[in-house]
Amino acid sequence: MRKREQPLGTRNIVGTRVKMARKSQRMKQRELATQLKSRGVDMDQYGLSKLEGQIRHVMDYELSALADILNVSVDWLLGRTS
Repeated sequence: MRKREQPLGTRNIVGTRVKMARKSQRMKQRELATQLKSRGVDMDQYGLSKLEGQIRHVMDYELSALADILNVSVDWLLGRTS
C-alpha cells in the first residue's frame, strides 16, 4: 500500500495533530467521520484520510468541530501549544 504522508508537519500540521489525537483516543477514522457528520461537517473517511496524510487542507468550521470532538484546543491542532 502506498503511503500518502508527508514528513511530519511539512504541509499540514493540523492533519498530523488530528491523527495523534484520534489515535490517543483509540478512535477509528470512520468513527470520527461519523461524529463530524453529526455536527454538520461533510467529511467522509476518505477526506479524513487525506487530511491526516497532509494532502487535504482543513476549513475553519472543520477545525472547530475536530477540536470539540477530539477534546483538544484549536491552538493545539494548529501547533501553537504542546
